[in-house]
Amino acid sequence: MVDDIELLSPCGDMDCVRAAVQNGANCIYFGSKMFSARASAANFDIEEIKEVVDYCKLRNVKTNLTINILLKDDEIEEAFNLAKAAYEIGVDAIIVQDLGFAKILIDSFPDMDIHASTQMTIHNLEGVLEAEKLGFKRVVLSRELSMEEIEYICKNSKIEIECFIHGALCISYSGQCLFSSMVGGRSGNRGKCAQACRLPYELFENKTRMDEGYLLSPRDFCSLDYIPRLIKAGVKSFKIEGRMKPPEYVAAVTRIYRKYIDMAKSGSSYVVDKKDLYELMQVFNRGNFSYGHLKENNNLIFKEKPNNMGLCIGVVKSINKEKGLISLKMHNPQIDEDMWKNINLEIGDTISIQRETGTYTVSEMIKDGNNIKVASKNDVITIGRMKGNIQIDDKIYKMSSKNLNLKLKKSYDNNSQNKNIKIKMKISLNIGKPVCLEVTYENYHVILKRDIPLEKALNKPLTQEKVIEQLSKISNSAFIIETIAVCMDSDIFLPNIKELNELRREAIKQMEKKITFSSRRTSNIEFEKFSLIKNEKKYQIGDISVLLNNVDNKVKYEDLDGIKNLYIPLKFWTNEFFSKFKELSNKFDLYVYMPTIMKSNYYNYLKSEVLGVSKGYVVSNISQINMIDKTKKVIANYTFNVFNNHTIEELHKHGISRITASPELDLERLNKMNGEKDIIVYGRTPLMNMSYCLIGKSNKCFSGCTKLCRENNHIYLRDRMGFDFPLILDNIQTISTLYNSKTTSIKTKDFSSYNYRIDIIDEDLETIQEIINKVRMGERFEGKEYTSGNLNRIV
Repeated sequence: MVDDIELLSPCGDMDCVRAAVQNGANCIYFGSKMFSARASAANFDIEEIKEVVDYCKLRNVKTNLTINILLKDDEIEEAFNLAKAAYEIGVDAIIVQDLGFAKILIDSFPDMDIHASTQMTIHNLEGVLEAEKLGFKRVVLSRELSMEEIEYICKNSKIEIECFIHGALCISYSGQCLFSSMVGGRSGNRGKCAQACRLPYELFENKTRMDEGYLLSPRDFCSLDYIPRLIKAGVKSFKIEGRMKPPEYVAAVTRIYRKYIDMAKSGSSYVVDKKDLYELMQVFNRGNFSYGHLKENNNLIFKEKPNNMGLCIGVVKSINKEKGLISLKMHNPQIDEDMWKNINLEIGDTISIQRETGTYTVSEMIKDGNNIKVASKNDVITIGRMKGNIQIDDKIYKMSSKNLNLKLKKSYDNNSQNKNIKIKMKISLNIGKPVCLEVTYENYHVILKRDIPLEKALNKPLTQEKVIEQLSKISNSAFIIETIAVCMDSDIFLPNIKELNELRREAIKQMEKKITFSSRRTSNIEFEKFSLIKNEKKYQIGDISVLLNNVDNKVKYEDLDGIKNLYIPLKFWTNEFFSKFKELSNKFDLYVYMPTIMKSNYYNYLKSEVLGVSKGYVVSNISQINMIDKTKKVIANYTFNVFNNHTIEELHKHGISRITASPELDLERLNKMNGEKDIIVYGRTPLMNMSYCLIGKSNKCFSGCTKLCRENNHIYLRDRMGFDFPLILDNIQTISTLYNSKTTSIKTKDFSSYNYRIDIIDEDLETIQEIINKVRMGERFEGKEYTSGNLNRIV
């Protein structure tokens, strides 16, 4: 229903909570100091969470706590206790990534909503329906979905759908990025992303450089133009990104989206005001905005700068370094003329210069020889007190507006009362009876009676107006008074009028207590109920599986020795390869290797009769659990991010007999995992799965593309250190996979109980056999081109 639409705002500290609530959020989301995907935000401890919940409850705003990282076995009990404390305090919902942990919460707290985080990479209808079966109340969809895909999912599911509507975008599908972890030892899945995507790269085809810049850094996302369509589609919750952002950002973005959601709900003419776009750009933008993946988009990446760039207001025309002066004309032809009406430069604003990393506060401006306080479009001005690496034609950016920031701060300061709940008061003042004050809000009632002496007035009787004046003094409160009914004798006198103030204060205090305590819950569930016993069952170990990321009909894979299983990507299961696979199935067990991301283009492949020669499936996402023939063996890929034994147990319940361990786990934790399992002991680790083609510079394949991806070209990114990261493009659904610059190679003799998997990209048959032999001997390849990944470090 349209009336149920939720605007969900991010909060990294208490100022952000006030900024979100006072500017129109229906709900906020925030992290604790533990187990948050934004570990670098200030976040909240238990007492602070209680303060947040009380503040929001008093203003009819819901609260969502994020416990949305992957959890290790020795962390789950502590995470459970955090969730239990949040439940008892009155948090409305918890956002979770880890599947095993999510099921514990779903089973433990049926009257608290559990939301499937975007980190679960739910990107199709099948995944949404599976989340509903698992007991999630809501799914936060992957940000890579088009408007049409969102509409289709909403139309064909009953679970609540949440979508991001504004803010920073990850270039990789959330939950499927291992770049920070494998290269820097800091896991994005553990809340410590090093943002490798915001660094500069060069793009090469073979040895020819095709592009350079911040090639993995998306522009920020702005969906104002799509709000009416998203509402019509049936999206329940509109989510703003930004738990690392300051309260001014939270205030501005929340207020503006509140305005346009209300406008769309009202059915009135929907037009986006350029002044609001300017304000959004001024508080934070990366190279202006894009529509993200809501539409086919070749404007997704901004390769010039990876962080906030403000607004370009001109270029340096002259420099006087001795006097610290630069001159410019206030003009930028790339900014819409209507937008320029809202842009000026004032004393107190901050600016940055193209080659400089810091900012300058504007303290002196000169126009036509006179000092000025404000400069507008086409003004030729000189700015004083400027030093640094500044050159002619450098771009000048307005980074912040002093007046805008003051306005935004005022919107959430202690005097701000934009968000209140309405109460009604009724007071009875009768001689000979106790004074009675009744305060009402919805189903909450407070009745106070006090023996306050009332006398017959001799000359200045108490008036209703005076009573109302005293009762109305509730500034800096969560309440506003809707009505005050006064029932009083005529000609009465109250010797001490301050007693009405005390009565009012006590009634308000009791009403606050009633409302906040109404959200409190109790729970007798203890974590011991979910404790797992170490599975001592012995499994056959040492089986070797080979994943062929590419299949060549001319290669005699049947000549390989020492392996049991071949994993073959779904896209190769066509009639073209039928005879090849039938022959291979006489020697090996063949498994259909499902793609990490699976959109509709792939579904026809599942109907292929060629699949009949397969032994089973390697599934990569919860969406695929019910897509495949479950009479065959099912293996969970590493993309399930299996980090603990609770997730293994949950996957077993869904017919998955074997899991592939996460490449982010260290040796100690790998050896403590229960059940039958694979570990990837050789291969280049996929670092990112992107709904974007770096060659075509688009999130959708298009007819005019040069199709370099079909010509077996060696395409790769080179970083600042000279390392090359191979890029494999899937033009069936415009998915690009970026692989590690180094090849993982691990000693199998280090493991107590494992099957081993070898991942092949373009190695020839002889090399593949050499790798198999090395793995069978329990050894690894040595050299600077190899890595042990996270085996010997904790992320």
